[in-house]
Amino acid sequence: MHVMFYAVPAFIALVALFAAAAEVRSTFRIGAAWRGGRTAEARCLSTHTTVDPHMDGDSRTTTTRHHVYEFTTRDGRTLRFEEKGGPATTLEGDVVIVHYRDSHPEQATARPRRPVRLAAQTLGMLLFVAVVIGFCVFFVAELPTDDF
Repeated sequence: MHVMFYAVPAFIALVALFAAAAEVRSTFRIGAAWRGGRTAEARCLSTHTTVDPHMDGDSRTTTTRHHVYEFTTRDGRTLRFEEKGGPATTLEGDVVIVHYRDSHPEQATARPRRPVRLAAQTLGMLLFVAVVIGFCVFFVAELPTDDF
């Protein structure tokens, strides 16, 4: 039974590390698209939302907007991509500017170029993860060893 006092904080810390890694990967992908130097007009093909219930059994939910865009690269390829968290004001049929790299046009983004905001979001997420992991380490370090 005492293994649970170590396994649960370790699992929470591991999930937090995976979330941090996903955030950093996303930040680098978006930043690379912004620095890629290529832009194109894209048409919003569809918008939809996903609703995720909270794990604590409460009636609250989290709603995420998704947009599907289609654009033509400089070399004539037509690509589609889906992006989470776009503006609510972008509707089907709207034309937006997308940023992409020639080497990976499938990793395009329709987010407006705001590197400071992106860095602040990423830093905030990493600080939150650090607090969660710090709490897990503190919890495990404060466990009495004589009872086990």
